[in-house]
Amino acid sequence: MSILRIVFVFVVWSHNVRNSMANGVTLESVRQSLIRQEDTIIFSLIERARFPTNSPTYNESYVSTPTFSGTLVHFVVKEAEALQAKAGRYANPEEHPFFPDNLPPSVVPPYNFTEVLHPPAASINISKDIWDMYFKKLLQLFVAPGDDGNYASTAASDLVCLQALSRRIHYGKLVAEVKFRESPGEYEPAIRAKDRDALMKLLTFESVEEAVKKRVAKKAMVFGKEVTLNNDDNKGKYKVDPSVVSRLYGDWIMPLTKLVQVEYLLRRLD
Repeated sequence: MSILRIVFVFVVWSHNVRNSMANGVTLESVRQSLIRQEDTIIFSLIERARFPTNSPTYNESYVSTPTFSGTLVHFVVKEAEALQAKAGRYANPEEHPFFPDNLPPSVVPPYNFTEVLHPPAASINISKDIWDMYFKKLLQLFVAPGDDGNYASTAASDLVCLQALSRRIHYGKLVAEVKFRESPGEYEPAIRAKDRDALMKLLTFESVEEAVKKRVAKKAMVFGKEVTLNNDDNKGKYKVDPSVVSRLYGDWIMPLTKLVQVEYLLRRLD
């Protein structure tokens, strides 16, 4: 996926987000957004799975330039974020850069996003945790070993995965805000006591989480099915193992989302 394509996808998505935020936020609208984001995440994993591991993408010795020190994927993500910052991506409170230091200012007119989140939300960014989870735990579960030389395309696909995961996980701020508005009395005692465990308990619904894991696994089956004229030839073959998608949500996405929610709620009364 080229940088221009990435920018195009961002512009289309940003337009949709602006419309949704302008129309107000409810628990149901948040739920529907989370469900749509499942599709984005699964498709991004399928796109990344087109390429093998391509280890030079993550080898610091592969990139040789006097102005940059790091891996190719580090370089691609950082440069793409700088370009998207100029296009106004990070003016959107739903977006969180992986490399926030020294991002260039936007060159486009500012959009007046509806203020939904409590101001301290801006300080909550767990992109480093998402980065570490993706490269140290998730990638090896759904990408085949090997090297086909498509290192730039591999890094671009990683970027799309990372941004989809970041958007979904940091969306926890919005989830927490809507839940707090609906039942402030339920959350305020734990917030005032700075009781993280109590907040985590209030935010955990095991039956809902199990339903999400089953739904994303089923989506991975549908979206990732190898289709031929004789479907029996590829029975049970998927572009990304559905159990990996279920584990991604159960082990990482939902726990990290709840972590974001707790951090947000602890600041909600500031």
